Amino acid sequence: MATKAIGGGRPTAKDRALDYVKNQVLSGAFPGGELISEGEVATALGMSRTPVREAFLRLEAEGLLRLYPQRGALVVQVSSEEARAVIEARRVLEQFAAAKVVGRGPADCAVVFERLSGELQRQRDAAARADLPEFLDADRAFHTATLEESGNTILADFYSSLRDRQMRMILDSARRDPQRMKTIMEEHLDIAEALRDGDLDRSLQAIRTHLAGTVRAIGLAVDPALLS
Repeated sequence: MATKAIGGGRPTAKDRALDYVKNQVLSGAFPGGELISEGEVATALGMSRTPVREAFLRLEAEGLLRLYPQRGALVVQVSSEEARAVIEARRVLEQFAAAKVVGRGPADCAVVFERLSGELQRQRDAAARADLPEFLDADRAFHTATLEESGNTILADFYSSLRDRQMRMILDSARRDPQRMKTIMEEHLDIAEALRDGDLDRSLQAIRTHLAGTVRAIGLAVDPALLS
């Protein structure tokens, strides 16, 4: 996702450096545990080291990099503790949103289903092209749709703040399990159809199943509380 330039003008060198490094980290092109240097990034982008250094500082503040003076920046791996914390937050937020949507009745369920169906089709198209970045963007939009339709903007904004962590986790799960993209789409269809039907119990169970699948796919044991 590109950084917007102030006043709608051309992106600054810092903006371009930030977008480049962040996208490389989130796409896995700069994998967790890799040490990257200001000089390498500056050369790749055809700019001085100063805006790259500023971008590194920003990404360190976001928890994506850890800086080592005179050596470079280490791409921070997603820890098991962070992964579990993200899943726990998603469970609370996504189940809340499902309950709000179902509670408002068939018309709202139909609106959500239409949005979810659109993003699910985008995932199918991306999977057919083996376009993982597009697949990940559609995945984010799929889950964000229900939060946005819940009507709670504070929770929707908080959910959006988990975006980068979620993308890295889904990317990791897809690389560990070649069938994970297919499974994600099947799980998404279960969630969408349960919401369309206004079946809250089935919606909550579909959400739990989906989150548990993500936990397993990144190599962690599933907490029994996630399934109840």
